[in-house]
Order: sequence, then C-alpha cells, then structure tokens
Amino acid sequence: MKNVLREKYTRPPSDRMRRIHEWIGRGKYPNAETMALELEVSARTVKRDIEFMRDRYGLPIAYDEKRYGYYYTKKVDQFPVAAMTEAEMFALLVADKAIAQYHGTPFQKPLRMAFLKLTGQLDGRERYSLENLGLALSFRPFAPEDADLNVFRVITRALRERRVLVFDYRKLGATKWQRRHVHPYHLACIDNHWYLFAHDLDRNAIRTFVLTRLAKPGATCERFAKPKGFDPDKYLAGCFTVMKGEEEHEVVIEFDGWGADLVRGRVWHSSQALTDRAGGGARLTMKLNGLEEIERWVLSWGAHARVVGPAALRDRVRKTASAVAGLYREKAGS
Repeated sequence: MKNVLREKYTRPPSDRMRRIHEWIGRGKYPNAETMALELEVSARTVKRDIEFMRDRYGLPIAYDEKRYGYYYTKKVDQFPVAAMTEAEMFALLVADKAIAQYHGTPFQKPLRMAFLKLTGQLDGRERYSLENLGLALSFRPFAPEDADLNVFRVITRALRERRVLVFDYRKLGATKWQRRHVHPYHLACIDNHWYLFAHDLDRNAIRTFVLTRLAKPGATCERFAKPKGFDPDKYLAGCFTVMKGEEEHEVVIEFDGWGADLVRGRVWHSSQALTDRAGGGARLTMKLNGLEEIERWVLSWGAHARVVGPAALRDRVRKTASAVAGLYREKAGS
C-alpha cells in the first residue's frame, strides 16, 4: 500500500521514461532496481516503462546479463515523442498565431520561447507540415494597443505579490489625471484592449482601468488579501464588453439580410438569442446591465441594424445619429 501511495504522487510516465533514456544513453548499464530507487517507484514500474519504450517507441533497449543492466544496441540521438494528431498540430499552430495578440507585452517573449520548445520536439515531417499549414492561417488583431512594458511589469508584479498599487489615471475624455490606490485583482485583454480590474480604496468599489490611460504605476510594500469570491467572468457577465451599468436591460436588435449574415455564427454575448426573420433578416436579444457600449456597437452597423428595445437605447441611438448627421449637414452658402 505504501508503494502504491508513493507512486501515485511521482512524476508522470513520460518524465520517467525520459530519465530512463538518459541513464541508458550514458552507457553505464543501469538496472531496474537502481533506477527505481532514483525515481521513487517500484522496479516493476521501471520494467513496464522499458517495455513500453521498446515496443511503442521502437528504442533498441537490451539487457546485458553479465553487467546486470540495460543498454542501447545502437546509437539513439534523442528521445522520441509521440506523433501529433492533425487536431493537435492545428491547435499548436493556432496558439502560435495567437501570440500576435501579446506583441509588445512581457508575455510575448516567454510565449515565443515556450512555442519553440514545443516545436523543437517535432520530427522533420511534422515541422514541415506545421510550416506549410502556417502559411494558410494567420491572426490579424484589429488595432492592437501599443503596450507600455514598464506599466505591464509593475502591474503584473503587484498582481503576483498581492501588493497595493498606486498610479495616475485619466478617465475617458478627461484632461486631468487622478491618483489612484487600488488592490489589483485581474488583468485581461478584451477586444484588443488591456484592462486592470481592481478594488479602488478611495471609492471602496471595484473599478476597471484601461492600461493606455494609466501612468506612473508603483507597487507599494503593503500587501492585501484577494477576495475568494472575485470571478472576472461573473463580474463582467452583464457587460457587453467591459463597461458595467446599474440596471438590467433586455436589448433587442433587428438586422436586415446583410447584417444578419455578419451577425450569425458569432458569440456576441453569453446571454444572446438569435432568431431568423422573414426576408433573411435576424433578431438578436441580449440581457445587459449597461447601454453605452451596445449603443456604439449598434451605430457601427449603420442602417443595417434597428433597435427594438429598450426605449432608452432607441433614444440614445437616435440622438447620437442625429448629432453625427449634423456634422455632415451642408451649411447654407457653403
């Protein structure tokens, strides 16, 4: 029973087999008992690993009766890896392309290094397939932010070490900066913008801060305890993207055939319901707690989208559309 419990918490089989490969490759003729002692498993487990390496990986492992140990009957350059499936290779490629979203952040270099380590284990055929597939797939993030690396480093350190963070912040459209003292909870990239979710100590509430309007950050020596109940997904559940409101709204938007073709097949919000309408159009329904972001989104569709409800959203869209039209109205005599 003791051995069973001990083996349950040892390294995975793949790690064990790599260690066994290294020992055999040194030409020291290790036996199952000595390797089992180092790996903290039973000799029977080591023998099963060796059988697997020989039968499944095709490694030329033999046992020398005179030297009481295992050896390779011919040179083995490297430990083989299991062949990747087409789905796994595609997933690896998508991960590589998605790194483009982290350009200019502290995550770019470690992500790139991790990808190179993974692909370095592929054989020549797999690398060739990955390179060819890569020519047919790309990520083009729309207007990615030019991230300030120093801001990222300070914030990620404060997040990691649970330190109170201070910085200057400028609200949207404002000209003056305000000093903020916060408990940083979470950092997220949403719609190609980076946001910090933090508890604002002066306002005693959770606030969302855009990193491009954040300056002179500094992590203090004071530490804090992050609430166990904070969940960014739950916090943003009623938002269209990141801006929170105080009222619940059932938003209903109708699209013509052109707009419906672009709306279908995408998840715009977790609460969405999309139904087809006569003539090829569609009706989109969502439950949101704010209207500012959805107003801008509706306006971006031009004449292809019409707000059915709520009335407050219809009024906002109508007023903004009227103001936009006024900017382009020709003046008499011009």
